[in-house]
Amino acid sequence: MNRILISATLVLALIIAATVAAILYANGYRLSFGGGTGTIKFIEGTGLLVATSRPDGAKVLINNHLTTATNNTINLAPGDYNVKIEKDGYVTWQKKIIIKKSFVSEANALLLPTTPKLEAVTTIGISNILMDASQTLLAFTVASNSATKNGIYSLDMSARSLIFLGESGTQLVNDITDNFSAGKLTFSPNSKQLLAALPSGTSYLLDARSSNQTPQDITNSLLVARQDWAQQQTERDKKIMNSLPSKLAPIASLYFANMAPSPNADKILYNASSSAELLRVTEASTPSVNSTADQRSIKKGYTYVYDIKEDKNYEIGDGSNKYFWHADDRHLVYAQTGHVNVVEFDGGNLTTVYDGPFVDSLVFPWPDGSGIAILSRLSQSVPYNLYRIGLQ
Repeated sequence: MNRILISATLVLALIIAATVAAILYANGYRLSFGGGTGTIKFIEGTGLLVATSRPDGAKVLINNHLTTATNNTINLAPGDYNVKIEKDGYVTWQKKIIIKKSFVSEANALLLPTTPKLEAVTTIGISNILMDASQTLLAFTVASNSATKNGIYSLDMSARSLIFLGESGTQLVNDITDNFSAGKLTFSPNSKQLLAALPSGTSYLLDARSSNQTPQDITNSLLVARQDWAQQQTERDKKIMNSLPSKLAPIASLYFANMAPSPNADKILYNASSSAELLRVTEASTPSVNSTADQRSIKKGYTYVYDIKEDKNYEIGDGSNKYFWHADDRHLVYAQTGHVNVVEFDGGNLTTVYDGPFVDSLVFPWPDGSGIAILSRLSQSVPYNLYRIGLQ
């Protein structure tokens, strides 16, 4: 009987010890030997760094020392570290990361090629290009061919990546009926329609995705159409607002303008409608996997990204550039002074992926993250066309 009791006690003690050890390990504690003799043992608190990259298989350098490969977890003593992620053929990613005891920090690198591929998407010669609110549909005009080829086109970027290369997309209407190739185009807020305002003063309402055999002349009812679009915009803004946490929505209604949710809807890109000090949504500051400093003071007109999960706000720019979300939910795409740039949502790792000729400010991220579309021409003697900068 005593032997059974002793065995049960030992098993229980081992279970308790294993449980305590697992809890300590999960909270960043490791068994260590001090003094170099191997005889002094102590428990030392560490933090965890999760290092990932796309593509994977990249080198992780911590304070310029090769430590591991990506898609790995590293134990580090609390402190500040300079982390680099490198892979041949790609731009080096680097960031200062703060490691805290018992908490997880992350190094999540999108590695961009040093020599991206440039591919022609259209060959017909295009102009007046614009993107819809969903970042999946482009509309443009063609005016350098015959009346049957000239007109208004749309290109569905959410289709398979290569399906439209060298093609022209869908012709919505041609110049036989009217001078559509000279029209000024505007997408409806729901992306289903296009308004074509012609130099003659005539306005047409077009289906944005299919051929319009009988274009609808709405010149005399333009005000009604604009009122309908204003209602669409109101409903779209309301839908975005309703998707926010209840404590964030009042703050957003006061200070967030031109809101654009990230693909996973866990971040908001916005322009500050007024200068203010943002209140915290969470009652207490929670540990963050992102080491970039929180920016609660916002300036009117400036561009910011608000991270809903972590209740952190990041300044991106002074409002002079138009930003678009990259498909990975963690990066933004924009053009500035002749450069096409990709930057992390917290403003870090700004990378210029292209600085050749293109029509400035016109950049369009591909919905699947495979590239960025620009309007360019490779010589002065040819018309402008849509090109894709490959990012994979």
